[in-house]
Amino acid sequence: MEKELKQQIITENQKHEGDTGSPEVQIALLTERINHLNEHLSVNPQDKHSRRGLLKMIGKRRNLLAYLQKKDITRYRAIIEKLGLRK
Repeated sequence: MEKELKQQIITENQKHEGDTGSPEVQIALLTERINHLNEHLSVNPQDKHSRRGLLKMIGKRRNLLAYLQKKDITRYRAIIEKLGLRK
């Protein structure tokens, strides 16, 4: 992921200045990486190692979303809406 793109995602999703570790930021970064890997795997279907990494990222994002849902439902709904998850 490019540095500029990563920084842009962080600034769009941070709760306060200098926030890089909140669940919202982590979920947004994982979503970007997941979308990028999906494109890669559609071109390279035999790449099993990247597919495993994708599945691990999806699991990590799912755990972060579950944590956020349990902790603060309004923040959970906001990040779901913003990123377009959960059709």
